[in-house]
Amino acid sequence: METITRFCLKVVQKYLPGAFLLAIFLTFVTFFAGIVITGKSFTQMINYWGNGYSSLFTFGMQMVLVLLTGYVLALTSVAKNILDKITDIPKSPKQALGLTALVSLISCYLNWGFGLVIGAILAKEMGRKVKGLHFPLLVAAAYGGEIVRGPSSSIPLVAATPGNFMVKLGVPLIPVTETLYSSWNVLLTLAIAAALFFVYFHMKAPDGVMVEYVDKDAPKAAPKEKKDMTPAEKLEHSYIINLLFGLLPLSYLVLNFAKIGFNLNLNLVVLIFLTAGLLLHKNPNAYLDAVAQAIGACRGIILQFPLYAGISGMIIGSGMVQVLSNAFVAISTPQTFPLFTFLSAGLVNIFIPSGGGQWAIQGPIMMEAAQKLGADIPQTIMAFAWGDGWTNQIQPFWALPLLGVAGLGARDIMGYCVIWTAVSGLIICGTFFALTLF
Repeated sequence: METITRFCLKVVQKYLPGAFLLAIFLTFVTFFAGIVITGKSFTQMINYWGNGYSSLFTFGMQMVLVLLTGYVLALTSVAKNILDKITDIPKSPKQALGLTALVSLISCYLNWGFGLVIGAILAKEMGRKVKGLHFPLLVAAAYGGEIVRGPSSSIPLVAATPGNFMVKLGVPLIPVTETLYSSWNVLLTLAIAAALFFVYFHMKAPDGVMVEYVDKDAPKAAPKEKKDMTPAEKLEHSYIINLLFGLLPLSYLVLNFAKIGFNLNLNLVVLIFLTAGLLLHKNPNAYLDAVAQAIGACRGIILQFPLYAGISGMIIGSGMVQVLSNAFVAISTPQTFPLFTFLSAGLVNIFIPSGGGQWAIQGPIMMEAAQKLGADIPQTIMAFAWGDGWTNQIQPFWALPLLGVAGLGARDIMGYCVIWTAVSGLIICGTFFALTLF
């Protein structure tokens, strides 16, 4: 394991560009691939990029708010106390790595946006408390949990939603009992959880590359005495303002969940984090101080989401998704189609790292092919979902929130992520291969 780790780290450190440069590199690769593979003109590819560039503005803002409000919540005294209790559990670096990976996976299973924030903050606190931990490896362990496909996975949820695009293709609604909660997928999820713990529990940084966590948080200035405050400053330091305003979104959340049940989406995650942060910070000024501390972690998302939206626009407009998907369909049989769906989804995900967006583009092609071949539809849906999550581990797009909080670059963690990508890929491929035998 140490030999493999050293090799992966050496390759990644030497050849992998930073996350921003990688996005630029993928932009040019997609641009010229569209010209060579699909025969589109230079001008057409420019227009596809320009039309796609703004398509993720709403989603990008949602992700910024998930990270920002989640980070602010993690800076409350209550959250810090909970994190302190969790970080008191491990007695060695190995235990800390395994526990961080498991907590991240469980959090991502409940909701991927929630899990990204929890994993980032937990890694930072674990690195602060447990001595002898290689911090980049710890952050990689926290990111490893993002691979899991849980109740917030958009692809099986869309397949179970009345009026989705598959209905027009003649595909009936597929309940989540046949996808997310099928017996084989539950077993696969448990196998991934066990493997994630095992891999990061036994992984260690090669000799000579130990990097422990360094606390870079700026010291806070001493607060003014209350007697020296102006009336406006007293309001800014009054908890009653937080309480009164926090009751508004809290009331909405209670009414909403009473009506639709505990069905989370990104907007509700943001609102939960915002509400909890308001109620748990001692005053508006403290809340704004936490926002100022958290805002730097959002810079990668703000800058890079539009670049990937442009890449997506070129892939959609040029028809490259159809070309790639049809190539996998051509070599598939009804039994092997879910396995090849997993591989094709993983490949396309590198260029379109958004599950819902990729499903809207590639999903209709794969579903129509599955029907024609007579392949298992629920297995195909989950194969697509797992493929989307699988190559997230070597695509820094979803690591941006984690890296922003941790203050690291993609090169720092991707060497470790490559190993987990290989292990998890073998487990998932093995599962779909085993399903062909029954």
